[in-house]
Amino acid sequence: MKQDFYGVLGVPRDAAEADIKKAYRKLAMECHPDRNNGDKAAEERFKLVTEAYEVLRDPEKRAAYDRYGHQGLRGGAGGGGAGFSSVHFDLSEALSVFMRDFGLGGGFDTLFGGGQRRDRRRGHDIKVGLKLTLAEVASGTTKTVRIKSLEPCPECSGTGAKPGTEPVKCRTCGGSGEVRHHAQSLFGQFLTVSPCPTCAGEGTVLHSPCARCGGDGRVKGEKTIQIDVPAGVADHHYLTLRGQGVPGPRNGPPGDLIAVLDIKEDPRFERHGDDLVYDLGITFTQAALGAEAQVPTPYGQTTLRIEPGTQTGMAYRLRAKGLPRLGEGGHGDLHVRIHVWTPTKLTADQRKLLEKLSEIEDAPPEKESGRFWDTVRRALGQL
Repeated sequence: MKQDFYGVLGVPRDAAEADIKKAYRKLAMECHPDRNNGDKAAEERFKLVTEAYEVLRDPEKRAAYDRYGHQGLRGGAGGGGAGFSSVHFDLSEALSVFMRDFGLGGGFDTLFGGGQRRDRRRGHDIKVGLKLTLAEVASGTTKTVRIKSLEPCPECSGTGAKPGTEPVKCRTCGGSGEVRHHAQSLFGQFLTVSPCPTCAGEGTVLHSPCARCGGDGRVKGEKTIQIDVPAGVADHHYLTLRGQGVPGPRNGPPGDLIAVLDIKEDPRFERHGDDLVYDLGITFTQAALGAEAQVPTPYGQTTLRIEPGTQTGMAYRLRAKGLPRLGEGGHGDLHVRIHVWTPTKLTADQRKLLEKLSEIEDAPPEKESGRFWDTVRRALGQL
């Protein structure tokens, strides 16, 4: 069970960004691995407070977290490891955030000796746009995209080395990919770590590169990817498919595929989060006598019973006829907003009947009378 991020940092839910940053700095200094002799509990605490900070400092992630909780950050997409604004921290990433926050630049790789080192051969991420309709948002869908990318070289199996040869261990760094020096920092004397200048941090060098890929280990290619889109997504949300981006050079880990969602507006509805609003025009007689009307929903037509005496501006709530609540279960509501239509042209028979009605109809109530206007206000307050 994930801990509440506000509780992790010890700040209220309405905390300002400056308070969040202050709380993070204090906690990060207390549980920093180099201040706790590599204690595993402190390391896990350090990663957790950093993850909480990264979410709450970002307005978009914080809004998703406030509304949907952890599911709003990692939620319900299907295969391929897709998730929303998904955050995943290993120790090196948490340390990089810490160093960035203190303005020291260069991240963890330029300071401290411990921790994990991110593979510098990781491939690039790919960003694609994914167009959706409101109906697809309501039900969820699967989209197929074809992208131009790189793929492992078939000649050298992605190693970058000429067939029959292999990369050899770098003599400068002994295969570690790092060179180390002692340096003074704000914490005192520490070991600085930087990429090996000979092998660029890979730990190996190529004496005989592959002729087809030039030693990169990759060639141009295309691939088709299926993206499962969960129901209830919103415009400009994004899905992250781990490992579906560009492969890294010389069999380095691949980047991610990031699908940014572009939802086409449905002219029938206004969207307010998980709720929808539909404007329904009715005649004077339908408003006065009551009627049944067909109303569209994202799932097909439904019947709405209009009560006698319905006024313009009043709204009916059709529960659970809105959009799915992402990561929470259940649905929003559909609000049907009533507009009583007044004809602009009357036939002779219509005019005659209305003139007779005018002789016997009641005057509208005064606003100060209370009950009628309270009813209208309550109806409008449902939106």
